[in-house]
Amino acid sequence: MPAVLSVARRRGLPLSAGLMAALPVVALAADDKVKIDSGDTAWMIVATSFVLLMSIPGLTLFYAGMVRKKNVLATTAQTLATVALVTVLWIIVGYSLVFTPGNSVIGDLSRFLMAGLKMDSVHEAAKTVPENVFMMFQLTFAAITPAIVIGAAADRIKFSAMLWFMALWLLLVYCPVAHWVWGGGFLQKAGVLDFAGGIVVHINAGVAGLVLALMLGPRRGYPTDNMAPHNLVLTVVGVSLLWVGWFGFNAGSAVAADSRAGMAMAVTHVSAAAAALAWMFAEWATMGKPSVLGIASGAVAGLGTITPASGYVDIGAALIIGLVAGLACFYASTAFKRRMGYDDSLDVFGVHGVGGLIGTVMAGVFATSAIAGPDVKGLIDGNGQQVLTQLYGIVCTVLLSAVGTAIILKVIDVTIGLRVTPEQEIEGLDINLHGESVH
Repeated sequence: MPAVLSVARRRGLPLSAGLMAALPVVALAADDKVKIDSGDTAWMIVATSFVLLMSIPGLTLFYAGMVRKKNVLATTAQTLATVALVTVLWIIVGYSLVFTPGNSVIGDLSRFLMAGLKMDSVHEAAKTVPENVFMMFQLTFAAITPAIVIGAAADRIKFSAMLWFMALWLLLVYCPVAHWVWGGGFLQKAGVLDFAGGIVVHINAGVAGLVLALMLGPRRGYPTDNMAPHNLVLTVVGVSLLWVGWFGFNAGSAVAADSRAGMAMAVTHVSAAAAALAWMFAEWATMGKPSVLGIASGAVAGLGTITPASGYVDIGAALIIGLVAGLACFYASTAFKRRMGYDDSLDVFGVHGVGGLIGTVMAGVFATSAIAGPDVKGLIDGNGQQVLTQLYGIVCTVLLSAVGTAIILKVIDVTIGLRVTPEQEIEGLDINLHGESVH
């Protein structure tokens, strides 16, 4: 999500005006001096393409390589269908629920079916790019978040149940949280920092993934049967696309082709590299060998953890954040998961949830006004009050994500059912749900 306060910084506005600039009022005053900038627009089109690349094919390949061969097509179908479904829902009502004024909890319906969106209209959070570009950029965030969640249910969820869950979760969980943090909601007004999605994407998806794994129950044969990934080459290609695409995710959230976008890109890369190494050496020390899957998972952990802080911290802080991310997410995805006994198939909570939690807190610890700009001076520079504000945002998001996800899943379970039959699970989802298989 764009760092809306960068708009105020570029305009030289004081703090109070900067906070007002964060509110998603679509119409511009007649004497407003900010104009659509071709450089910013070009960069945002590229960034939007990068973030879409993260879902298709990035996340698709990343997840597909980690499941067993009999479920690879079902896993790719889930990501592809999620992107398509979210796109339609976002155009109809999702964008409006997040980025129109509404109230402190949810937006209104003034952009229902893109009503009022014109060629030259802009959004208050991104005044130098056309609103249609800003809308598309936000769509790619909305698409990848539920696609991340579904990794926790790999190998055992019905395709029909997955579609219903994606639709309801987007509208009832993702949209409210995104409005709270990015659309002028109460967390944004409280000063919670989330530059590109540590709260909205990673904590939200991670907690939902944990609830989904718990309510579905473990895969048949877990943890005794061999459930090794069928093709780690696909996973490495997928994580490589995610790594590159993340530059659009984080640097694009500056909503401008400027030095802050450049710093966000730099810290994103450094954190990913540090986390990949930290996970690799931790696994080497504890298990005797560094796995390819571990290096790939560490990179994703570093990318997710730096996300909320990427527009607020310097390169030194990014190195620390990445190292902590690699170690903490390795522990959460191995020893902690085994001790707790839940089956989060593709470690959605261990990587995204834990990474998002750590990164959101560290945004308060390491954020500096030199990076964030004068519009947020006094709110950050690593003071204790900002850390408490970050924790407030975490608690609110965890509560809605956990409770909302549980309610949605329960309703689906008592109506059409969540899980495939034991016979279908044993034979594989590819042939049973889609009539296809990989030979």
